[in-house]
Amino acid sequence: MGLEYPVIAFSFGLATGIIGRAKGSSFWLWLIVGTVLPLLGLVAVILHRSEKTEPERQCPTCHRAVKLYVQVCPRCGTDLYLPDPAEVRRP
Repeated sequence: MGLEYPVIAFSFGLATGIIGRAKGSSFWLWLIVGTVLPLLGLVAVILHRSEKTEPERQCPTCHRAVKLYVQVCPRCGTDLYLPDPAEVRRP
């Protein structure tokens, strides 16, 4: 009596969190999104890009491996420009 929606919403949230974690994102963030917006959250996580397959490059200053779409190195703050295609690593 009245517990149907919370059970369904949590089930969608759990499925969304598991798919989000498999794609390399935060389980807890996707769990919240999937619980608050059950069907829309599930569709969003399915369409979300996978962090594990994103190409990487190396920061020229601190030599940390960062994703290609990162514009400022999170470790040293260096502005990163498009690298030479030979410097891009594909996981």
